[in-house]
Amino acid sequence: MVIAAVALGLGWGLWQLYGPRLASPASPDLAIQVDRVDHILIEKSARRLTASRAGQKVLQYDIALGFDPIGDKSREGDGKTPEGLFTVDRRNPNSSYHLSLGITYPQPEDIRRAAEAGIDPGGDIFIHGQPNALGNLLQLPGDWTAGCIAISNAEMEQLWRLVDLGTKVEIRP
Repeated sequence: MVIAAVALGLGWGLWQLYGPRLASPASPDLAIQVDRVDHILIEKSARRLTASRAGQKVLQYDIALGFDPIGDKSREGDGKTPEGLFTVDRRNPNSSYHLSLGITYPQPEDIRRAAEAGIDPGGDIFIHGQPNALGNLLQLPGDWTAGCIAISNAEMEQLWRLVDLGTKVEIRP
């Protein structure tokens, strides 16, 4: 009986140290209850996503960006996360990453600039969770996407429930 209790306690302790982690909830000062957000602010230099409703912060998460995040996206494969004003234009529940919200990049000015330079502006920029291959066990560290904005799977599930098509997305340097 004592051995079983010790084994159970040891197992619980190891689970607490090494088991899967759920995302920490939004800070208490942001814990207002809403059913939708109308604006998502991405601050690249702070590695932060803030979702708000009518100007009031609802959620705030740490983010990962493209593998070369400084500067605005200009071409396919540059590893940069675009900067500017966008909207959510698609929702993909079957993404290769845990859920994804597509944004309206490239914009007409991005397409024009790329055409003048004879390059592909890139596309398929999303806010998404972690790669499905990782399950819910790991979260990749650092900036690792091809230009997207990544958050934890638990955070993505929460954001997914609050975002409709047409939600404004502002990405700042």
